[in-house]
Amino acid sequence: MSKILRKSAAALAALALAGTMAACGSDDDDQTLTIGYINWDEAVAATNMWKLILEDEGYEVELEELEPGLIFEGMANGDIDFFLDGWLPTTHASYMETYGDQLETVGVWYDNASLSIAVPTYVDEVNSLEDLADNADLFDGKIIGIEEGAGLTKATQEEVIPGYGLDGVMDLVTSGTPAMLSELDTAIANNEPIVVTLWHPHWAYATYDLKDLEDPEGALGGAEEITTFARSGFGADFPEVNDMLAKFVMTDDQLAELEDYVFNQYPGEPEEGAKAWLDANPDFVDTVK
Repeated sequence: MSKILRKSAAALAALALAGTMAACGSDDDDQTLTIGYINWDEAVAATNMWKLILEDEGYEVELEELEPGLIFEGMANGDIDFFLDGWLPTTHASYMETYGDQLETVGVWYDNASLSIAVPTYVDEVNSLEDLADNADLFDGKIIGIEEGAGLTKATQEEVIPGYGLDGVMDLVTSGTPAMLSELDTAIANNEPIVVTLWHPHWAYATYDLKDLEDPEGALGGAEEITTFARSGFGADFPEVNDMLAKFVMTDDQLAELEDYVFNQYPGEPEEGAKAWLDANPDFVDTVK
């Protein structure tokens, strides 16, 4: 073989080796998953639980807390792999109208979700959303809400307030779920009236004596399903993970207990709370494999 041919062969071999190494690097990169989540308690609990499950399977997992609209946009753009807390048919319907044809539906894992507006049970004067207008002063004209971009916020602003004659009578105060829960806790500790936007499932119902206000107009919609959505191509890129997520189901008791571990037994340490729940329920992972 001539020197030129030997050099060419060596160069080709070097390129092939570099390509092989690059391919290996791509495979490693392909083991990274990005999960989007909103600061709703079932989302925080389930997302941290799945982070641990997938890390135990050898994946690197990154969590991104964002407003729901940004999560749906991120999945549509391919920047977020999946999202565990899609509420249908009502709460996240507008996002599905915009991005649904760019997403994959993986599966429903909880089917008894609902939006609510609640007061402590000691607030005797108010039992229905119809009662709010005449008792607005009792709550200083405020409904304490959660994040601005939440579907619950949208439903309250666009359906509840106009539907029950609350325009100019009561204002929806938005900030975030932790702020709402803090105000709820303080009000109950002082036996003061408060009205908050809330939802089922939520650990607050086990912690406090609350009553959902009746909604005769159906402004908040009926029972909803919590669905896992993924970016286009996710099932093909991660078939094993997709299969696990498709098998994922939680009962009322399981989800309530998981939330209790995450928010009450390990406050401020959601991953530790999720780990403790998984340790206490070792058979659960077997149900998704």
